[in-house]
Amino acid sequence: MRSLIMLTGIIAVLITSGGAQDSADASRAAIRKVIKEQQAAWNRHDLEGFMAGYWNSPELTFFSGGKESKGWQAALDRYKKNYQSAGHEMGKLEFANLRIEMLGPEAAFVRGEFHLTMTDGKTPHGLFTLVFRKFPGGWKIVHDHSAAE
Repeated sequence: MRSLIMLTGIIAVLITSGGAQDSADASRAAIRKVIKEQQAAWNRHDLEGFMAGYWNSPELTFFSGGKESKGWQAALDRYKKNYQSAGHEMGKLEFANLRIEMLGPEAAFVRGEFHLTMTDGKTPHGLFTLVFRKFPGGWKIVHDHSAAE
Protein backbone atom coordinates (compact mmCIF):
# COMPACT_ATOMS: atom_id res chain seq x y z
CA MET A 1 0.00 0.00 0.00
CA ARG A 2 2.78 2.36 0.93
CA SER A 3 4.49 1.69 -2.42
CA LEU A 4 1.26 2.46 -4.25
CA ILE A 5 0.92 5.82 -2.48
CA MET A 6 4.54 6.65 -3.26
CA LEU A 7 4.15 5.66 -6.92
CA THR A 8 1.00 7.78 -7.21
CA GLY A 9 2.88 10.74 -5.73
CA ILE A 10 5.77 10.33 -8.17
CA ILE A 11 3.39 10.14 -11.12
CA ALA A 12 1.58 13.27 -9.93
CA VAL A 13 4.89 15.17 -9.65
CA LEU A 14 5.94 14.08 -13.14
CA ILE A 15 2.61 15.12 -14.64
CA THR A 16 2.71 18.48 -12.86
CA SER A 17 6.32 19.21 -13.85
CA GLY A 18 5.56 18.24 -17.45
CA GLY A 19 2.69 20.73 -17.51
CA ALA A 20 4.90 23.43 -16.01
CA GLN A 21 7.54 22.77 -18.66
CA ASP A 22 4.92 23.02 -21.42
CA SER A 23 3.77 26.33 -19.94
CA ALA A 24 7.36 27.65 -19.75
CA ASP A 25 7.99 26.60 -23.36
CA ALA A 26 4.80 28.38 -24.48
CA SER A 27 5.85 31.51 -22.57
CA ARG A 28 9.33 31.45 -24.15
CA ALA A 29 7.75 31.12 -27.60
CA ALA A 30 5.42 34.07 -26.89
CA ILE A 31 8.35 36.20 -25.70
CA ARG A 32 10.40 35.28 -28.81
CA LYS A 33 7.40 36.33 -30.90
CA VAL A 34 7.30 39.76 -29.22
CA ILE A 35 11.01 40.25 -29.92
CA LYS A 36 10.67 39.05 -33.52
CA GLU A 37 7.74 41.45 -34.06
CA GLN A 38 9.83 44.30 -32.62
CA GLN A 39 12.67 43.53 -35.02
CA ALA A 40 10.26 43.46 -37.99
CA ALA A 41 8.64 46.75 -36.93
CA TRP A 42 12.03 48.44 -36.55
CA ASN A 43 13.06 47.28 -40.00
CA ARG A 44 9.82 48.78 -41.40
CA HIS A 45 10.79 52.06 -39.63
CA ASP A 46 7.66 51.68 -37.48
CA LEU A 47 8.68 52.91 -34.02
CA GLU A 48 5.15 52.70 -32.63
CA GLY A 49 5.04 49.05 -33.73
CA PHE A 50 8.45 48.48 -32.15
CA MET A 51 7.22 50.06 -28.91
CA ALA A 52 4.18 47.74 -28.85
CA GLY A 53 6.50 45.19 -27.20
CA TYR A 54 6.96 47.48 -24.21
CA TRP A 55 4.62 48.04 -21.28
CA ASN A 56 2.77 51.25 -22.08
CA SER A 57 3.22 52.78 -18.64
CA PRO A 58 5.03 55.67 -16.98
CA GLU A 59 6.67 52.93 -14.83
CA LEU A 60 8.55 51.37 -17.78
CA THR A 61 12.30 51.77 -17.16
CA PHE A 62 15.30 52.00 -19.51
CA PHE A 63 18.95 51.96 -18.54
CA SER A 64 21.31 53.03 -21.32
CA GLY A 65 24.47 55.10 -21.61
CA GLY A 66 24.79 55.37 -17.85
CA LYS A 67 21.36 56.98 -17.58
CA GLU A 68 17.94 55.88 -16.40
CA SER A 69 14.77 57.00 -18.14
CA LYS A 70 11.20 56.20 -17.24
CA GLY A 71 8.02 55.88 -19.19
CA TRP A 72 6.76 54.52 -22.48
CA GLN A 73 6.26 57.94 -24.08
CA ALA A 74 9.74 59.11 -23.05
CA ALA A 75 11.21 55.97 -24.65
CA LEU A 76 9.31 56.54 -27.89
CA ASP A 77 10.39 60.20 -27.95
CA ARG A 78 14.03 59.18 -27.38
CA TYR A 79 13.91 56.62 -30.19
CA LYS A 80 12.37 59.21 -32.55
CA LYS A 81 15.05 61.76 -31.68
CA ASN A 82 17.95 59.30 -32.04
CA TYR A 83 16.75 57.33 -35.06
CA GLN A 84 14.20 59.34 -37.04
CA SER A 85 15.21 62.98 -36.69
CA ALA A 86 17.21 64.87 -39.33
CA GLY A 87 20.62 63.35 -39.91
CA HIS A 88 19.73 60.03 -38.23
CA GLU A 89 18.65 56.68 -39.61
CA MET A 90 17.23 53.52 -38.11
CA GLY A 91 19.30 51.02 -40.05
CA LYS A 92 18.52 47.32 -40.18
CA LEU A 93 18.10 45.66 -36.77
CA GLU A 94 18.92 42.08 -35.89
CA PHE A 95 18.64 40.45 -32.48
CA ALA A 96 20.91 37.47 -31.78
CA ASN A 97 21.83 34.95 -29.07
CA LEU A 98 18.55 35.27 -27.19
CA ARG A 99 18.47 33.49 -23.84
CA ILE A 100 15.13 33.45 -22.07
CA GLU A 101 15.03 32.45 -18.41
CA MET A 102 11.61 32.07 -16.83
CA LEU A 103 11.47 33.63 -13.36
CA GLY A 104 7.97 32.28 -12.76
CA PRO A 105 4.74 31.86 -14.73
CA GLU A 106 4.39 35.62 -15.24
CA ALA A 107 7.98 36.92 -15.39
CA ALA A 108 11.05 36.32 -17.52
CA PHE A 109 14.62 37.58 -17.88
CA VAL A 110 15.99 37.87 -21.42
CA ARG A 111 19.59 38.40 -22.51
CA GLY A 112 20.82 38.97 -26.03
CA GLU A 113 22.68 41.03 -28.58
CA PHE A 114 21.52 43.72 -30.97
CA HIS A 115 23.18 44.54 -34.26
CA LEU A 116 22.35 47.51 -36.46
CA THR A 117 23.55 47.83 -40.04
CA MET A 118 23.55 51.41 -41.34
CA THR A 119 23.60 52.55 -44.96
CA ASP A 120 27.06 54.08 -44.46
CA GLY A 121 28.42 50.64 -43.50
CA LYS A 122 28.65 51.34 -39.75
CA THR A 123 27.46 48.50 -37.51
CA PRO A 124 26.49 49.70 -34.03
CA HIS A 125 25.97 46.74 -31.72
CA GLY A 126 25.77 45.78 -28.09
CA LEU A 127 24.15 43.72 -25.38
CA PHE A 128 20.77 43.96 -23.69
CA THR A 129 18.88 42.51 -20.78
CA LEU A 130 15.11 42.69 -20.60
CA VAL A 131 12.59 41.93 -17.91
CA PHE A 132 9.24 40.73 -19.26
CA ARG A 133 5.93 40.49 -17.40
CA LYS A 134 2.84 38.69 -18.51
CA PHE A 135 -0.22 40.93 -18.64
CA PRO A 136 -3.79 40.04 -19.66
CA GLY A 137 -2.90 41.35 -23.15
CA GLY A 138 0.28 39.30 -23.40
CA TRP A 139 3.98 39.54 -22.60
CA LYS A 140 5.51 43.03 -22.37
CA ILE A 141 8.95 44.42 -21.57
CA VAL A 142 8.86 46.30 -18.26
CA HIS A 143 12.62 47.01 -18.05
CA ASP A 144 15.31 47.36 -20.73
CA HIS A 145 19.02 47.71 -20.08
CA SER A 146 20.96 48.16 -23.31
CA ALA A 147 24.69 48.78 -23.62
CA ALA A 148 26.19 49.68 -27.00
CA GLU A 149 29.83 49.17 -27.84
